[in-house]
Amino acid sequence: MRNGKWFVLWLLFGMVAMAASFHAKAKEAPRVVAISAKRFEFSPNRITLKKGEPVTLRLITEDVKHGFFSKALQIDADLVPGETMEVTITPPTVGTFTTICDNFCGSGHGNMKMTIVVE
Repeated sequence: MRNGKWFVLWLLFGMVAMAASFHAKAKEAPRVVAISAKRFEFSPNRITLKKGEPVTLRLITEDVKHGFFSKALQIDADLVPGETMEVTITPPTVGTFTTICDNFCGSGHGNMKMTIVVE
């Protein structure tokens, strides 16, 4: 009978350890937000993130080379057609931030902006 109690205790301990491991792995993987760029817009053109929560921005361009830049959020990525660029950020402050295309892409380049809201 005594061995049976130890077996049950070890079994429960193992199950708790596995559950904690799965929970930790789930917390490690940041949320992914897909963003595409094309002349002269980002899609979506507005996203909402949470302060202190890591997020991966999966960036693609549908036509020509674009940039994805925000000084406040420390993002500076060059987007090349046919390639996917991933940038992981953890927004440090609440606010509304503008991201711009910083690679000249044509006559509407100056209007190519996106809003990132951090709550």
